[in-house]
Amino acid sequence: MKIDLDFAEDVISKALKRGADQAEVFIRSSKTLSVEIKKQAPNSFTSSSSFGYSLRIIRNGRPGFSYSTDMNDREFVVENAVGAANYSDEDICIDLPEASGMAQVEVFDPMLDSIKEEDAVASVMLLERSAYEEDKRIRKVRKAVGTFTSSGTAVMNSRSVKAGYLSTSCSAQIVAIAEQGDESRMGVDFDSGRFFGDVSFEETGRNAARRATCLLGARKIESSKADIILDNLVTVDFLGIFACSLSSDALQKGRSLLKDRLDKRVISSKINILDTGLLPGKMGSRPVDDEGVAVKEKTLIREGVLRTYLYNTYTAKKGSAVSTGNAVRGGFSSLPSVGITNLFLEAARGSDIIPKNKMFSLIKRGLYIVNAMGVHSANPISGEFSIGVTGLWIENGEVKFPVKEAVISGTILEFFDRVEAIGDDFRFYGNIGAPSLIISDMDISA
Repeated sequence: MKIDLDFAEDVISKALKRGADQAEVFIRSSKTLSVEIKKQAPNSFTSSSSFGYSLRIIRNGRPGFSYSTDMNDREFVVENAVGAANYSDEDICIDLPEASGMAQVEVFDPMLDSIKEEDAVASVMLLERSAYEEDKRIRKVRKAVGTFTSSGTAVMNSRSVKAGYLSTSCSAQIVAIAEQGDESRMGVDFDSGRFFGDVSFEETGRNAARRATCLLGARKIESSKADIILDNLVTVDFLGIFACSLSSDALQKGRSLLKDRLDKRVISSKINILDTGLLPGKMGSRPVDDEGVAVKEKTLIREGVLRTYLYNTYTAKKGSAVSTGNAVRGGFSSLPSVGITNLFLEAARGSDIIPKNKMFSLIKRGLYIVNAMGVHSANPISGEFSIGVTGLWIENGEVKFPVKEAVISGTILEFFDRVEAIGDDFRFYGNIGAPSLIISDMDISA
């Protein structure tokens, strides 16, 4: 997939001639193959491609922005962006970054870029088939989908940023339904990566089946305070909510739980939280962020102590800081915001890592949470949450029965402050990674 930096340079030149003080062009093109399988046959098969570019300019401290999907529209894009600056408010923090080079990280898989349709179909058929083969009680697969994408991204500005790279991605997603008598339970799993060989379609199907079948025969429990084990998938869900408070944009808008907490302990000292775009093959990895700033590794929380926030160019200037390479865009038609690259939770130095198969033995009385519904509904400002969960009830280290319709409640900071043990089953889901966790004294209600 070709990246045309000459085109970007021409658009920038035209914008500067029209009166822009600074100019930036962002280009993204992609081709995607999406396959859905139903009863071992293609249910839908979609092949698509897209291309688009945007121009962001600064003129007299005022921003202008325009975009198009047609390279022949460049004159109109320049005119619209420069014209938009006349109606924007002046903002002394608006700026474009200077060149900072490109990080070296592997994000392109030639095999995935040239994947054959029959190989894509066979992979998703394996995804569905594996769920059925794992357990005879899997009677339906509601969704078995694979996507295979190849992209080209370029960022260039008038301050010497000139970056372009190719990337690929692959994902598998499945929803399996287990049935026993009149009862049915749902199990979900997904996997993704930059390289085709890193995504296990077979294991993803089997995981979904296990999640569904382990909940058959579930019953309600009485309200109590007890320890919980979070499955790594559920840990990832909660970490995704916590990530909002690590954004400097949320901080500067008064929407962060971590306001005025820099260099203070905010969660359990057993935990580190890092963000990096330098992990080969991971979904959030890339050589530069979406403003052309080189990505790097940041330790956001070390041994429970908040060390830094995530910044893009605008929030860094506003906060008298330096961009951490965390500018992200929803696409070519979006302005850059602050977001994560690969965010993950790990055990701090000196903290024990417990084999997953031994975590249950540490629980005298508690709940292993397999699924959590509505984690996204947690209040990102107060951190309060009350969400429905399903899982397995444990007594004296042994599973007694599956649990349905339970609710856990608390606050995000309190939640991560009560981490007692960390599992050895670390896994990335998308661009967020975490192991299973034991969390003490949680409120569980029926």
